[in-house]
Amino acid sequence: MTLKEYFSLETSGWKWYELLYLAACTLAILIPSLLAGDSAMAVVSATCGAISVVLTGKGKLGTYIFGGIQCALYAIISYKATFYGETLLNVFYLLPLEVVGFRSWMKHMNQQNAEVVKLKMSWKQRGIWTAVLAVGTLALGFALRHFGDAMPFMDAFTTVGTMIAFVLTVKRYSENWWIWIAINVATVIMWVGNVLEGGENASVATLLMWSVYLVNSIIMLVRWMREAGGRS
Repeated sequence: MTLKEYFSLETSGWKWYELLYLAACTLAILIPSLLAGDSAMAVVSATCGAISVVLTGKGKLGTYIFGGIQCALYAIISYKATFYGETLLNVFYLLPLEVVGFRSWMKHMNQQNAEVVKLKMSWKQRGIWTAVLAVGTLALGFALRHFGDAMPFMDAFTTVGTMIAFVLTVKRYSENWWIWIAINVATVIMWVGNVLEGGENASVATLLMWSVYLVNSIIMLVRWMREAGGRS
């Protein structure tokens, strides 16, 4: 794919209200974060994250570019806040998977609407992934508690859940949004506690970012389930 073809795909198929939604999500994070005096790193990370999740819902390749920037910065922010599970997840899993996701989606773009082709999972697949999520959360939670994580089992759930949801997103399964909703609820709670505690590592921008993620995941679940084709 040439650079010209990439930009053609990214800019095609947008409706006016989708562009308005993208702008609203971005500004909902950017303006309050700047007014709150949050760090430049947190503001850039949160803004890129907001753009990335909207592009994911739209099925655009740019999600992995903005997502890569967000992952790198969010890893640093999480480390400073002692959310070690989030840190490890972003450095050693999500960043490499951003590259994999870009290459995978590039092979499955619908040329008619310039969006990725969406799929549904079988009930057997849903059951298997749910079991993996439960077992993984418990195992990692005990490990993080041993290392003094601020919220070990909450952190473990968001970490394992994100690993699974990201794989399902790369595979283009619409069920990924169910997991993202649960993750976003848990992560909002986690960062609410961080902000209420205050201190130099409290991040209003990051809390706003995850709040936007939550709203977006609900909207995109409805859209992807409606647009998804057959099971694979």
